[in-house]
Amino acid sequence: MKHGKKYNESLKKYSPTTIYGLEEALGLVKTMAFAKFDETVDISVKLNLKKSQSVRDTVVLPNQFRGEKKILVFCKPEKEKEAQDAGAAYVGADDLIEKVKGGWTEFDVAVATPDMMKDVGKLGMVLGRKGLMPNPKTGTVTFDLKGALAELKKGRIEFRADKTGVVHLAVGKVSMEPQLVAENVKVVVTEIKRKRPADAKGEFVKSISVASTMGPGVWVSIADE
Repeated sequence: MKHGKKYNESLKKYSPTTIYGLEEALGLVKTMAFAKFDETVDISVKLNLKKSQSVRDTVVLPNQFRGEKKILVFCKPEKEKEAQDAGAAYVGADDLIEKVKGGWTEFDVAVATPDMMKDVGKLGMVLGRKGLMPNPKTGTVTFDLKGALAELKKGRIEFRADKTGVVHLAVGKVSMEPQLVAENVKVVVTEIKRKRPADAKGEFVKSISVASTMGPGVWVSIADE
């Protein structure tokens, strides 16, 4: 794969085969970022998983770096006030289902009460494709709308291993102090380890790397976590 001049220049600032301490690695990521926008810092965690195993959960990062999320809530009329008071941007039932069915997805997170899932489940072609389908495993199917929205507004995000056993997740911005991004990384890695399948064998976390949106990946020492 061919890379641009700025990317190749950044490669000269570190050793691609060296495993760095976490804060040093994040300092390098910050130094090597060259885009004109505030690049996102991403973590990639390679896990030792069998095809039958999966890792999926949510985590609240201690240091936020994104704007407030627009949350949509599917619920019956008796729960609408709770959702609105909790800060939902959009609240409704059949009206919202029809709107989403038509392709409208101008929101960041969808939450539904359990009694709405029979109808919301029919939106799989729209919501599923964009990763917006409410799911009990991620706390987005619940009658406790106040609690769910409070956590989502704090920055609760979902993580899951892909088909290759890698968890990819945004953990900060290059404009942030490396120490703050490091705190986010530690929380993420701790939560991933906590979700280790009971029947997993051997070393669970095989490798960790961090990178900015446009920059190269830097290997991180797992021992530091």
